[in-house]
Amino acid sequence: MKVRSGRTVRDLRRENRTAVLQRLYFDGPQSRFSLGPATGLSSGSVSNVVSELLAEGLVEEAGSVDSAGGRPRTLLRVRADSGYMIGVDIGETRVRIELLDLALTELARLERPLDAEGPRRVDRYDVGVVLGHLREGIPEVLDRAGIPAERLLGVGVGVPGIVARTPEDGAVVHGQTIGWDAVPLERLLRESRLLPGAVPYHIDNGAKTLGQAEMWFGAGRGAQNAVVVLFGSGVGACLVTDDMRSGRAVEWGHLTVRVRGRRCRCGARGCLEAYAGAEALLERWSEAGGRPPAGTDEETALTAMLAAAYPVPGADGTTAPADATALAVLEETAEYLGAGFSDLVNLFQPERILVGGWAGLQLGRRFLDSVRTHTSSYSLKYPAARVEIDLGTLGPDAVTVGAAILPLADFFARGGRRAEAHPEEQGPAWRAALRERAAQ
Repeated sequence: MKVRSGRTVRDLRRENRTAVLQRLYFDGPQSRFSLGPATGLSSGSVSNVVSELLAEGLVEEAGSVDSAGGRPRTLLRVRADSGYMIGVDIGETRVRIELLDLALTELARLERPLDAEGPRRVDRYDVGVVLGHLREGIPEVLDRAGIPAERLLGVGVGVPGIVARTPEDGAVVHGQTIGWDAVPLERLLRESRLLPGAVPYHIDNGAKTLGQAEMWFGAGRGAQNAVVVLFGSGVGACLVTDDMRSGRAVEWGHLTVRVRGRRCRCGARGCLEAYAGAEALLERWSEAGGRPPAGTDEETALTAMLAAAYPVPGADGTTAPADATALAVLEETAEYLGAGFSDLVNLFQPERILVGGWAGLQLGRRFLDSVRTHTSSYSLKYPAARVEIDLGTLGPDAVTVGAAILPLADFFARGGRRAEAHPEEQGPAWRAALRERAAQ
């Protein structure tokens, strides 16, 4: 049956379920009475939806609240154990895998370092190596928490690079800086048979998953127009506007900030990433005569650089002199970042620019005020006066949490219904049914 708008009754029921689930999830426990104004649904529609969700175990009662002159009203909330998500961050130095419940409580996690074994940096991103970590790690976190794979809403994966989608392969990763040329990651994961066919994979750019997390649960809440930037070994950003509420990954790190400048790891010259990414920052310190600690990873080396540039008093109350070389490189980096931020300000006029990623959080605590000053000096006055530049609040795990949110968002969009099995993992009868459905 169809209604006048062209939507079916089934569509309307799904939309009503989505509206109720989202309000309960984001706004905390609510009564049936308060859900009406919050969702725009009639009391009858709210009652029907809530009854379904209670019967399916997606929603539970959570106490009561007094009403004005009447009986106490029962509060409702989404059950944290009604589904689980796995979030994966394929980062620049490690693969991180976390299992979360619907309350985003971490139930299990593991990390696998990405160490270069060959002469080239991209060797650490060998597709077989990364896939091996996922094939071992996804079942392991489920086993640690004792959660059956069938209870998963899905697996979200944040990756460096551009993610395209094809009917044959699903998500395909174009990661130029890590040597991934059209890697069919979703197909490769499905062929591994790690999970039941009904458990979907959601693969997207890591900056976008960071942005999703900060906009849903972090420093971006309430903003209509924001840019969330990711600083690690490289640099990326996620743009969120009124017409792109789920966000769009932008290759901001490969904006040219200096013509014929330093060679970037993407192969071009003068990219922002060639000056502001952690890898480039440490290289510039070394080239200027600095001494990064040998045999350490980038996070440890960047911590040492910051400690050298901004020494703290020792136990005896004295402070060692600052490393002038490290300080000069960092101050120059703050200006490059300010110039890069000014392009975001002038192009998109965001309410907020939020800085995240392991390197961004370390750097931002030291020189975010300097970055703000340079941003203002390079930007047009009107939008510069209206933007707030701050650190993200979800910490270095935000990419992983954002990746886990991808299947959660899909679950809500389906009205709390689980995804059907992937066609490639069903028999000919299933594929025939899909073709018949598409022809109707």
